[in-house]
Amino acid sequence: MKTGWNFHELYLWHDTGNAAQFFPAGLTIEPGEHAENAATKRRFRNLMEVSGLTDQLVKVNSIPVDEDDLALFHTRDYIRRIKAQSDDRGGDASYLTPFGRGSYDIACLAAGGTFALMDKVLSGDIDNGYALVRPPGHHAESDKGMGFCLFGNIPVAILKNRKKHRFDRVATVDWDVHHGNGTQAAFWSDPGVFTISLHQERLYPHDSGDREERGEGAGFGYNLNIPLPAGSGHGAYIAAFEQVVLPALAAYKPDLIVVPSGFDGSGADPLGRMMLHSETYRAMTRMLMDAAEELCGGRLVMSHEGGYSAAYVPYCGLAVMEQMSGIKSQIDDPFLPIFQNYHGQELRPWQQEAISAAAELLAGIR
Repeated sequence: MKTGWNFHELYLWHDTGNAAQFFPAGLTIEPGEHAENAATKRRFRNLMEVSGLTDQLVKVNSIPVDEDDLALFHTRDYIRRIKAQSDDRGGDASYLTPFGRGSYDIACLAAGGTFALMDKVLSGDIDNGYALVRPPGHHAESDKGMGFCLFGNIPVAILKNRKKHRFDRVATVDWDVHHGNGTQAAFWSDPGVFTISLHQERLYPHDSGDREERGEGAGFGYNLNIPLPAGSGHGAYIAAFEQVVLPALAAYKPDLIVVPSGFDGSGADPLGRMMLHSETYRAMTRMLMDAAEELCGGRLVMSHEGGYSAAYVPYCGLAVMEQMSGIKSQIDDPFLPIFQNYHGQELRPWQQEAISAAAELLAGIR
């Protein structure tokens, strides 16, 4: 198994400034660390190195995308506005998405890292891989940034690679706790990309991610949302995969599976109310790997999104990387015994109702 790994130190230099979680500091809001800061990614990278796993992966270098690449998804006006602010003192991409000087270039590098990793998988140089990128991307829409995201890393990578590799079908499986509205919008009318999102119902954005959002025109039926009630844990997510995600992938038969990978569904996360743990992410990775092996030659790409517990993100990430690479490190998750005692281990009736409602939409997949 050849597993790729993309990381660049500049990802950590993206500056989101001071805030009270995500509200700008002011006379009534004491300055503090912004929720989307470098710590979670740095500690994930560091645990990978301490585990010895990094040395056993295939390093994939970032290739920055340019304005024309970004324009495959984003409007020229939006791209140029972000660049102008980045060249000055930084700014806000709208909806409480601040960035500092130079963040345009870092965001181009992050989208390029996702592109490069996907390119290596599609070329057959590696079997699968993970891009530990920053800033994240799954909330960014064509003409605005949202939810700490500047550019759509995955949409740009898919569209750029589609021009190069001429594949027919891609499926995205977004397990970030927040709805992947940007990825959904990018491919709303495109039957060549099947977007699936599992997320906490009505969390963020509060007005998107409903089951009724299914795409339009030629893309109708190729967007599948699985909104789960707050408090859902391991049992609910595994059931959602078994009853909805895997049958949907089998029906669609993609050439590549891509995961917008956020770890903010964990029981330790401050911006979500789900109860997942590292073994949940390991199990979901295993199921996607099995599906990829059966459907598309094992081609599986993950690109990092959210996750705001600096203490716990690294253990969720390590579990995913151990599963992807087939290499078990000597590091155990110290939080796991606590989290496995949560009630979220079981599947509750109201969680099954949400999963069954999503499963009813599978008949529309062709």
